[in-house]
Amino acid sequence: MDGSQATAGLKQHLIDPEICIRCNTCEATCPIGAITHDDNNYVVDAGTCNHCMDCVSPCPTGAIDNWFQVGAPFSIEEQFSWQELPPRPALAEPAVDALDEEAAALLADAHKGAGGAARAPASASKPRVNLFNRAGPATAKVTGNIRVTKAGTGSDVHHIILDFGTVPFPVLEGQSIGIVPSGTDANGRPHAMRLYSICSARDGERPNTNNLALTVKRVAEPQPDGSVFRGIASNYLCDLALGDTVEVIGPFGATFLMPDDPEADILMLCTGTGAAPFRAFTERRRRLGTQGRGRLHLFFGARTPQELPYFGPLQKVPAAVLSQHLVFSRLPEAPKEYVQDRLRAQAEEVAALLRKPTTHIYVCGLRGLETGVEEAFAAIGREHGIDWHALRAGMREQGRYHVETY
Repeated sequence: MDGSQATAGLKQHLIDPEICIRCNTCEATCPIGAITHDDNNYVVDAGTCNHCMDCVSPCPTGAIDNWFQVGAPFSIEEQFSWQELPPRPALAEPAVDALDEEAAALLADAHKGAGGAARAPASASKPRVNLFNRAGPATAKVTGNIRVTKAGTGSDVHHIILDFGTVPFPVLEGQSIGIVPSGTDANGRPHAMRLYSICSARDGERPNTNNLALTVKRVAEPQPDGSVFRGIASNYLCDLALGDTVEVIGPFGATFLMPDDPEADILMLCTGTGAAPFRAFTERRRRLGTQGRGRLHLFFGARTPQELPYFGPLQKVPAAVLSQHLVFSRLPEAPKEYVQDRLRAQAEEVAALLRKPTTHIYVCGLRGLETGVEEAFAAIGREHGIDWHALRAGMREQGRYHVETY
């Protein structure tokens, strides 16, 4: 069977001849000689390639980061003749996160609340994924670690900046990275990887810098026996000092991405550190300026203002960029209010957004957020003549409905 007619079967690594600048970096990097070239193209021998990924991160253009599911591999001779990549085989487009099973499992669990297979927004930029793995992680230096909730409260949240120096580590808003804490577990094995959402824009925590930021809550939970359960990864990250180095895997995530359409309205619902990707969305829009009519709409829940990450900086975001609903459940002498309650209170605004074909919805935070938000949307739909369940299914198919909860 010709590769162009194939259906799912073999995962083949291909180089995009339209983007490749023929710099020879990939061929020089490949440890097993799977990459070769002629006067026209650099190509990967499917019979030799073992998907080690060593060639991916050094590629300066990303031309090498292409993976096709095929029934029979494209030959070297076929690849030498290409001027562009062939169309992906029908029904065979691979899940781009599948190259790292550990990360794929974590993301699949986080995205279950979407109610079906997630799709990226049609206007989103193409993400780079799986550039670094456990065997070959990127090394980043800690250049910032500051608490972003009020000292003395029970919510110890840190803003952590990681700088990659001269090593390319491209990310998009909505992606995650993998962190493996140093040391070993009780059985002497390396610790499991934890995923953390990136809270900075694609061009860095500061524009045009090769760094990114994370929002991390220290997990320290009292137990009935008087002991305290301490999260391994969260405490590892929150205790990092300036100048420390961290091994980073990824990036990961190909669907929970920000639409690049300036006309898009983005409804963002979150609690606690679930605000991380939305800080990235907001910073991206702020840097681009108000080029379109689309706005960001944030419903952000916490117990008190002192326990809401980035409470101070949020007050400085222009209303033209971000509509804010900050919701608190533990204010003295005030009734408890949660994100779903504020959604219902703003039913007219929310219903108008639901009716717009350019609205995108993102839910991020603790898993309990899903149920309340789902019930609120259904109630708003009944009140305003909107079939929420049908709308949600359609939005998901169009890449406009996303859930990421833990």
